[in-house]
Amino acid sequence: MNSCSDIFKINKQGFIEGIRLVKSPNFDNRPMNAKVSLLVIHNISLPPGKYGGEFIEKFFTNSLDPSIDPFFDKIKNLKVSSHFVIDRLGNLVQYVSTDNSAWHAGDSVWNGRTNCNDFSIGIELEGSDNIQYTNPQYEKLNELIDCLTKKYPIKDIVGHSDIAPNRKTDPGVAFQWNKIKPLKDNITL
Repeated sequence: MNSCSDIFKINKQGFIEGIRLVKSPNFDNRPMNAKVSLLVIHNISLPPGKYGGEFIEKFFTNSLDPSIDPFFDKIKNLKVSSHFVIDRLGNLVQYVSTDNSAWHAGDSVWNGRTNCNDFSIGIELEGSDNIQYTNPQYEKLNELIDCLTKKYPIKDIVGHSDIAPNRKTDPGVAFQWNKIKPLKDNITL
């Protein structure tokens, strides 16, 4: 077991112990010699603008009932996931091992490298672009960042909008980047 922080411990399989684990089938093995160097911050709410419930979990496990909401019918064939989700209360759930590529970035580029899923960890915050995130979410996000940067050579923390600017806007204007602790060793946010 690798000690990431005083709060989290990550095991040899890439799962943080002591948090809720819901395994998503939507992942790939990372390419050989791919090193995790990027954290990507996203937002999600299902249906859009509504919080709570089990819809994110159902979406990431391909079991979302499209008859519940018209929006769900539009996304019923998408296969996506993220490594982590932090809900509005600051609860952390893991969906994919940090040793695998979650399907969170899509068509993406960072510093000239394509397919950011190969070298990143995706963190979803329950929220939307224009609604303020909660203090418990920022607190949990900083704890998670602390853990992940101790295990992986993270060089950058970016928004989904930074790696896919022509198609994504999250985490949006409501996300307060100044609430994220800066990375050490002149690594930028």
